[in-house]
Amino acid sequence: MTQLAATALPAPTRTYAGIDRPYYIGPLDQLSISVVGIQELNQNDIQVDTSGRITFPLIGAVEASGKTPLEVAGMIERGLRSRYVRDPHVTVNVKNTVSQVVTVDGQVREPGMYPVVGRMTLLRAIAVAKGTTEFAKLDDVVVLRTVDGRNYAALYNLDALRKGNYADPDIYTGDVVVVGDSKSRRLFRDLLSIVPLLTTPIIVALQN
Repeated sequence: MTQLAATALPAPTRTYAGIDRPYYIGPLDQLSISVVGIQELNQNDIQVDTSGRITFPLIGAVEASGKTPLEVAGMIERGLRSRYVRDPHVTVNVKNTVSQVVTVDGQVREPGMYPVVGRMTLLRAIAVAKGTTEFAKLDDVVVLRTVDGRNYAALYNLDALRKGNYADPDIYTGDVVVVGDSKSRRLFRDLLSIVPLLTTPIIVALQN
């Protein structure tokens, strides 16, 4: 495990410029495929198999994994054209993804795995997990990433991000975001729960 400053966390090997990164289909993703004017060929719920392929009428197996929906649509169009379908127009949409996800764990309201479609940032990842809990340690947010077989970890401060002190970092497929636990906040809650039982005043200094 290599620990880095937040700004030095490397991006995955496959990176793309622009506001939105293209989505690459993966095994077990669910797709919907429509062919304009040929309703019999429409596939409303077709799943990519574990080898990364789908089977489409008239043309058979199509290698979908690692390609964008637009690229798969082009492959199907070429296959249909070679089977005497005149000037086919195909649209491919991703209905559900299990191959490109980010894991958000720790002190968030809804820990889990969330799909990465388009651009994902750290603050957005926290938001899709419904935000942090009352016990979150906002200056202890770790992003774990594997690049070319090496494991990296970077530490972030959510308060600093929200204040615009530095740029909201990009989050990529396969990243793990872990929000730390504030033990002092838990202690504070526990102390408040016993205050009514005490006969002498208590003064608590809370430090994040």
